[in-house]
Amino acid sequence: MDLVATANARSNIDRDLNDVQADAEQSEELFNEGSLILGAATREEMREARLPLAYRDSCANLLIPLNKCRRETWYAPWKCSDERHSYEKCQYDEFKKRVAKMDELREAKGGERSN
Repeated sequence: MDLVATANARSNIDRDLNDVQADAEQSEELFNEGSLILGAATREEMREARLPLAYRDSCANLLIPLNKCRRETWYAPWKCSDERHSYEKCQYDEFKKRVAKMDELREAKGGERSN
């Protein structure tokens, strides 16, 4: 009897370990630098989610589930923290790309301002 219980427990542990590994691989694929754009929301998805035009950018694919979570949890500040962090990181990364592009353009002009 103990041998059967031990075998069942071992198979449950193996199944749980496989699930954790699959989740880790999926998370790694989603959050590699530059891969967030791969899952970009389509115009149709943004329209259905009723995103304001100002928020329809390359991070909209993260904003849609964040807003859904916010509505489901009545905008509780302690909820949806993972979704919010992912969205804010995407926004920050996009900002850093814009700054780098502006620096590159400024260097090409010899340091002159554009205005």
